[in-house]
Amino acid sequence: MKKSVYQHFKPIILDYFDKAHIVLTEQEKDNLEIADFGLDQFAQVGLSIVTLINTDRCCAKEMVLLPGQTCPEHRHPAIPELNYPGKEETFRCRYGTVYLYVEGEPSSSIRGILPESGKEHYSVFHEIVLNEGEQYTIYPNTKHWFQAGPAGAVVSEFSTRSLDEYDIFADPRIDRIPRIED
Repeated sequence: MKKSVYQHFKPIILDYFDKAHIVLTEQEKDNLEIADFGLDQFAQVGLSIVTLINTDRCCAKEMVLLPGQTCPEHRHPAIPELNYPGKEETFRCRYGTVYLYVEGEPSSSIRGILPESGKEHYSVFHEIVLNEGEQYTIYPNTKHWFQAGPAGAVVSEFSTRSLDEYDIFADPRIDRIPRIED
């Protein structure tokens, strides 16, 4: 991601935290992660994250999705060499609406719209709609993806230890770790 793109979106994302009444410290604002997954399509495919805590046992994050923005399909696998069973996470919608897709019986119709680029890499369509105050738990190694509704979304994530660098994405073009370029 170009530094100018990061700087453009940062105040927009911080405004979403304000809308959800989530207070961040200056250090948390400075450490805002804006992930475009290496696709350079942040407004369509991306996720913004503030990690509040990530220890060997637990993790808490606050995430922002812009209107219609998608976090692509992925899973959190077991990592035997680390004696790690995979991440279990609970998403709680704080603002807006989130369309969450997980393994299971595909819904007859879905509200989410697949991103044009890479849409062949989405395979799970069991839809869970999270409105403000609603939550859903995703178990380790479960394929999932999610998208904000028309107003965008702020989501709190409560999970076991987060090892994002081990996430497995369905789209082989994806690079999970953000890289900011001049």
